[in-house]
Amino acid sequence: MKKYKYKIILISFLALSFVACDDNLDITPEQDITTDVAISTSANLRKILNNAYADARSSVSYGGDIALASELIANDGDIYWNGTYSQPGEYNEKAILKDNSYVREIWLNGYKISNQSNIILANLTVFTSTSEKDVAEGEAKFLRGLVYFDLGRLFSKPYTTGSVNSQLGVPIVLDPVLDPDKITFPSRNTLEEVYAQVILDLTDAYALLPETNGVYATKYSAAALLARVYLQKGDYTNARNMANIVINDSGATLTATFAKAFNNSENSTEDLFAWQVNSQDDSINDFNLFWAGSDFGGRSGNPDVDIEDQHWDIYDDANDERAGFFYEADYWCTTKWKSQYANIPFLRLGEMYLIRAEANLREGTVLGLSPLDDINMLRFRSNATLFTTVNLAAILMERKRELSFEGFALFDAKRLKQNIGSLPYNANNLVLPIPLREMDVNKNLIQNDGY
Repeated sequence: MKKYKYKIILISFLALSFVACDDNLDITPEQDITTDVAISTSANLRKILNNAYADARSSVSYGGDIALASELIANDGDIYWNGTYSQPGEYNEKAILKDNSYVREIWLNGYKISNQSNIILANLTVFTSTSEKDVAEGEAKFLRGLVYFDLGRLFSKPYTTGSVNSQLGVPIVLDPVLDPDKITFPSRNTLEEVYAQVILDLTDAYALLPETNGVYATKYSAAALLARVYLQKGDYTNARNMANIVINDSGATLTATFAKAFNNSENSTEDLFAWQVNSQDDSINDFNLFWAGSDFGGRSGNPDVDIEDQHWDIYDDANDERAGFFYEADYWCTTKWKSQYANIPFLRLGEMYLIRAEANLREGTVLGLSPLDDINMLRFRSNATLFTTVNLAAILMERKRELSFEGFALFDAKRLKQNIGSLPYNANNLVLPIPLREMDVNKNLIQNDGY
């Protein structure tokens, strides 16, 4: 199927009930159902799960805004924020206010997705089919692991081994909230605990999910995300192992050209997981909105994110297709997000070759191909001159060429301890503030340093 079934079960947190009376006009609206009904059947739980995918795909999260935050906060001259919205401008200026609405929505939507996943996981007994139960559990844990991973990366200092007691993460909430009278006010877990929960969820998802699952998460979606998590954590052995599994077993293949990995109405051969977009969907694709020229669906006037001259310095071969993957719309735009109604690649095979190459080199191993051969796979696909040797610096530069403007910039700077301009990689203003509304409501939260 082409897209998620965005049918929403309306769970009434206020437990609204309608008193029966003799008036035939006093009719309960058909779209309002009780909480008990919403979680009573596998079909209804599946609808909640589909809605969790839809919320994850929404513009405020993986439909563009998390990636925008990463790219703008890490910006040191490769791009220029030309937009009129002040909130992304705060990212670019590294002067983020506690009431920034983009930050607030990333937080709120992340916990909304997590809560829907928790509802599924707390009610698995309604499934009569073991295989359907396993798939639902795997998908819920994939989504929950995903959002906690990125909440941890955005709202915490970089992961550092040995600082378990002092390094704050985000609150981990594993129980579903269906009744407002039972809402809790959790404190922040350590970042170590957040990573442990993420890895547990994704490991379970890898074991439970099937190898194919339409446009939904699969075993290899979970494996690819695990590879990303382990790389961020600095666990190169496990990052290498999971990337190798994906490369060898998923059946995915690099697209024939770099261009064919993007702007597709269906998943490409390279996609391990992609967010589904189409013209009938009312959700906005913020990758396109902010990064494209107005002729291709971007906001009116000049594109909000312009590519600056400095960016061209990363390319070492004029024949490299990636060096020309841009178009001019008053200013330069990346072609990656040119199509308004294209799927959004999220986990793709190219990243797995980069992870395996980096991890193999760091570990001094050759699992699968050598680091040189992995990097040359990507260079060959992009028509770039093949390398004869590689070192860590060459691999990391290849990663920038391959993954630029896909939302990796801040997270790579943090894990590689790379300063951003004059700011050290662990500066306070490279971390998002806990949203003001959360601090006002939950007195158990501790605000990030600098806010």
